Amino acid sequence: MIAKVYSYALVGIEALLVEVEVDIASGLPAFATVGLPDSSVRESRERIKAALQNSGYPFPLERITVNLAPASLRKEGSHFDLPIAIAVLAAQEVIPRTALERVVCAGELSLDGAVKSVSGCLPMAVHAARQGFQAFLLPAENAAEAAVVSPSLQVMPVSHLAQAVDHLSGTAPISAHEFVAIEDTGILPADAP
Repeated sequence: MIAKVYSYALVGIEALLVEVEVDIASGLPAFATVGLPDSSVRESRERIKAALQNSGYPFPLERITVNLAPASLRKEGSHFDLPIAIAVLAAQEVIPRTALERVVCAGELSLDGAVKSVSGCLPMAVHAARQGFQAFLLPAENAAEAAVVSPSLQVMPVSHLAQAVDHLSGTAPISAHEFVAIEDTGILPADAP
């Protein structure tokens, strides 16, 4: 089974779209991450396995391949934990894959499944809104910074993996963080990007 969810790689202050694909196949248990991951992304397998098991979800004892595309772009940071965990659960049909179509996510997982804050949520939200995503699942601590971007992007604060799973499964929807319009200070010209 293959599942896909979206996240972003940060390059300076720019956020570039990344497809997080997970394939679960029969074979000896293994967890391989491909697509130019750095050490924090490669180490995510231990956090994800513990977070899934400690949150009451199955961790497949099969061959798991995580592909972070595009492969030419270096992926750095622990914010890929949440999207990888969600894709693993979707590949097992714990989460319906259709629930992930216009959703982007980011968040570091602790071993008990808590979702920890990450850096770069503002540029991620800007690009998610520009690219037409409907929802952004992110750590509750980061929701306020992302909520200033656009009323068209639902900013969904999560504090635990189980909360994200329940929302995506439709059993316990999360209330979106309220959009907060920022007053124009006049510092930038009106035609600035």
